[in-house]
Amino acid sequence: MATALVTGSSGFIGYHLCRRLLDDGHTVVGVDNMSDYYDVSLKAARRDRLAAYPAFHNVEGSIETHNLLTDLFDRHRPTHVFHLAAQAGVRYSLENPDTYVQTNLFGTLQLLEAARAFPPEHMLMASSSSVYGANSEMPYREDVATDHQMSLYGATKKASENIAHSYAHLFGLPITMFRFFTVYGPWGRPDMAPHLFTSAILEGRPINVYNNGNMRRDFTFVTDLVEAIIRLRDAIPDHLSQQGRHEGDSLSTVAPFRVVNIGNSDPVILTDFIAAIEEATGVTAQRNLMPMQPGDVPSTWADTALLRALTGYAPRTDMRDGVAQFVEWYRSFYAVPAAAVRA
Repeated sequence: MATALVTGSSGFIGYHLCRRLLDDGHTVVGVDNMSDYYDVSLKAARRDRLAAYPAFHNVEGSIETHNLLTDLFDRHRPTHVFHLAAQAGVRYSLENPDTYVQTNLFGTLQLLEAARAFPPEHMLMASSSSVYGANSEMPYREDVATDHQMSLYGATKKASENIAHSYAHLFGLPITMFRFFTVYGPWGRPDMAPHLFTSAILEGRPINVYNNGNMRRDFTFVTDLVEAIIRLRDAIPDHLSQQGRHEGDSLSTVAPFRVVNIGNSDPVILTDFIAAIEEATGVTAQRNLMPMQPGDVPSTWADTALLRALTGYAPRTDMRDGVAQFVEWYRSFYAVPAAAVRA
């Protein structure tokens, strides 16, 4: 079976993607630096579950380390590369900008240099809905201009798209960048709203609700995201023929390069998301209404027509079902008894 290299393998999305690839019978080389940006024990638990697979090869290291990735490409010759390692978080970028430049830009450059030396069949690289920035026309389409990011995180993601396009053009590397929208689900990050809200609600603490709750997010369940990534693996961009080009396609005219939205295409008001957590936990939240935070945007909404055209797939998990699955995982992982949930 094919060998896949996954950066950020112990991260939220990376873990789920590795599980899917391993379950499908692939060999997976996972790279993760086990950053302490959030609770390392959660990352370690994900890593340990992956380590139970004989076909999983764990490498602990930072992607920005010179020649680390080139050596791995040389040794394992991956046919597919899934680049998920990044310094995440919009708000954290206000405090630690250097980390974003090192990981999101220099780390991506190291990956592209490794692929230049040992070209895979297809590279699939994570971008973000944050690249749409100040755009107010929704749903967001991949072919609209993305010139005004609202955060350093979004700016580094847009810059990584541009760098990847240049490598696709110069060295013929087939690259698909996927822009994902507010991913949630079991094993989710502690710094994200579902985790923050659930932990506070179950512990009787108030939750901070920014922009007074007047936020809309295109919440995307993690297994839906992974399914879309897996299907995009076979949709290798071909700029030379331009055959099969779809309306609104982001396929480059000068490189085997494309960007694709992956979202639920159904924006949810934040207060409705909170209500779903309340329903799943059986506890009413105490709300601390807050103003909009710097770098945030009031709404995101993905146009997923290109994803459907390329793969025949669109994310479909209902938000309430997804929230219920997350809360069930949270109670199990953190050993919150059912009685305490209903207290």
